[in-house]
Amino acid sequence: MTMRNCILQRSQINFYFKRYLHEKSRLENGPNFEHFLKQNNTTSDDYQGNLVLRKGEQRLRIPPWLKTEIPMGENYAKLKKTLSKLNLNTVCVEAKCPNIGECWNGGEDRISTATIMLLATGDIVVFLDAHCEANTGWLEPLLARIKEKRSAVLCPSIDMISDHNMAYGGTGFGSVGGFWWSLHFNWAPIPKRIRDAQKSRIDPYPSPTMAGGLLAANREYFFEIGGYDEDMEVWGGENLELSFRTWMCHGSLEFVPCSRVGHIFRPGHPYNMTGAKGKGDVHGRNSMRLAEVWMDDYKRLYYMHRRELIGKDYGDVEERRAIRTRLNCHSFKWYLENVFPEKFILDENVLAYGETRNPNSQLCLDTIGKDEKGTIPLAVYSCQSGASANQYLTLTKDNQLRREDGCSITSDSTSIVLTNCDYSDHKQTWTHTNNGTLVHHPSNLCLDVEGLANNDQVKLKKCEPNKLSQQWLFRHYPK
Repeated sequence: MTMRNCILQRSQINFYFKRYLHEKSRLENGPNFEHFLKQNNTTSDDYQGNLVLRKGEQRLRIPPWLKTEIPMGENYAKLKKTLSKLNLNTVCVEAKCPNIGECWNGGEDRISTATIMLLATGDIVVFLDAHCEANTGWLEPLLARIKEKRSAVLCPSIDMISDHNMAYGGTGFGSVGGFWWSLHFNWAPIPKRIRDAQKSRIDPYPSPTMAGGLLAANREYFFEIGGYDEDMEVWGGENLELSFRTWMCHGSLEFVPCSRVGHIFRPGHPYNMTGAKGKGDVHGRNSMRLAEVWMDDYKRLYYMHRRELIGKDYGDVEERRAIRTRLNCHSFKWYLENVFPEKFILDENVLAYGETRNPNSQLCLDTIGKDEKGTIPLAVYSCQSGASANQYLTLTKDNQLRREDGCSITSDSTSIVLTNCDYSDHKQTWTHTNNGTLVHHPSNLCLDVEGLANNDQVKLKKCEPNKLSQQWLFRHYPK
């Protein structure tokens, strides 16, 4: 079930009442049935059905295009009974939704959904995913911190519940929320600067982002800064949008170690991820909305990952942009410098960046689309002329050859892997010489594509002057 808070202010009530009067007038003075037929390039004379009951007829037959299927089915009946027993009102019933049978019965995936209306009137709003289990004493630490700081949006420590046997594991401590430039959420170790600032390990601590679905906030403050973007659909992007907005608009986002909530981390999404507006990619469209409103010029790094979305429709965002103006919010550059200085920016203050090409073979360094949360081989693949984010690498001023979170190292003296920079061997460095070689240190071996084809892992070999298979060019060399 999807839960949603519905709060009507006095101005909203006046707006809807005026709209009601307007629509009522339109219905009373508006088109009749014959107008409808004319809209379909026909007339009442052409219509084959009956408009009035004729003599001798027992009932007037409704034309097929006015009929709707009676909602039924095992899941439908079960959900209807459950909602009635719990005395819950739904948008589905109140709005007389014509698709109620399909939603409540589950459609092809057999997963029933209903949108429940709740009236939030308390001082605090709390959002928890349906697949959560709140631990003992989880709420009090959140309330205490909000009392101390009205503008703090808080997250509990998130423990893991197994999706195999429902076992509860206490793993939700020692991390902050981060993000990939593709605008997916990730976890990161608590930075030393934050640990050093804590008076004790149980103090609330700041986090650049939240995982989403588990948060508490002062109700008035939550809506003052814009609540949720109501034009986002289904799943994805809303957690980062709220995170960026909270920090940039003078609030704070914090994890509270003494509040613990278990969460089932599922391997996939048990619901439709296409959405009416997302047209098959709700995360993409949702993320476009947050990038266009909050990320300023840094949205370039999102579109580097999602080039196919450039120029696509993301809806009207003027109301969301008005929030930045009304609250005099900071820039995204301020957010990166003050909230998340650990975030690596792939094309700023670096020696070289972009597609890394061997001109002779037209092979480029490539991740081959592997999951970069772990250690993966650094491979080669035919160059894509800058169109593939998998081929985007950076040579930093501290001589690391890296991706967004992964640094290039060798573990066997010949093969190169990408591993998380926080845990990699920083004594392994790279230099890019005038003749184009990429030299690994301390081995003093060169990156070489000799004998390699698409998908092969790149190797280190003895450096040879002017050897074509050892020459590399980055797409960009900042001045």
